[in-house]
Amino acid sequence: MVEQLVSPNNFFQAAVPPPNTFTQHIASIDGKRGLFTGLTPRLCSGVLGTVVHGKVLQHYQESDKVEDLGPGNVPKEVPSSFDQVIKETTREMIARSAATLITHPFHVITLRSMIQFIGRESKYCGLCDSIVTIYREEGMIGFFAGLIPRLLGDIISLWLCNSLAYLVNTYALDSGVSTMNEMKSYSQAVTGFFASMLTYPFVLVSNLMAVNNCGLAGGCPPYSPIYTSWIDCWSMLQKEGNMSRGNSLFFRKVPFGKTYCCDLRMLI
Repeated sequence: MVEQLVSPNNFFQAAVPPPNTFTQHIASIDGKRGLFTGLTPRLCSGVLGTVVHGKVLQHYQESDKVEDLGPGNVPKEVPSSFDQVIKETTREMIARSAATLITHPFHVITLRSMIQFIGRESKYCGLCDSIVTIYREEGMIGFFAGLIPRLLGDIISLWLCNSLAYLVNTYALDSGVSTMNEMKSYSQAVTGFFASMLTYPFVLVSNLMAVNNCGLAGGCPPYSPIYTSWIDCWSMLQKEGNMSRGNSLFFRKVPFGKTYCCDLRMLI
């Protein structure tokens, strides 16, 4: 997360440190407790998101039961597999979008709690205090910083994943294979991974906008530019060749000609 949120501009080059380097550094400064910064809002986001997602899908399932029989108890026509994919993906999109919309304020608090390690601030220390701080300084809009690229990324990733999985399962796999169901699950996982790679820039832009100009050192120059909008953030990252910053745990390289704005000693 530190690599993802801090802009590469000034000091050291070569490979970006691996994740264990960041965790060791954080632990050496804040202790092991520092590795769990932002856990409370993250848990709230996860629990609330799961509940909202489940409730929306449950509503659709109950609607299906009512519509199972047409007028005069005549069974409804079974939709084609493609129509079924469209229907299920649309419902999943609505469920995920609702969950994201409800939980995004907790996501913003989580990111800001983590990024304040860079400037050694204590502005976002508790869930309630963080809510009050954001509302007082930015109003309601502050709770939804970075929401649009996050929603777009989720929606595009979902449709890419399900569409590719449908094409693979329908045209590439032999329906006579005994392990058909197992192969379908594998194809779903592979297409999901591929879709997440393609939509990673939306995740990056969303996270950057969530902490952009929020009063923390990590969201302001020299650590990060001030972006006027998420489109401005996208354009600047694309121009610098930083669209994939932080997307890999192991093969982490600084784009050619770029350097990091600080080394780990400056994060103390």
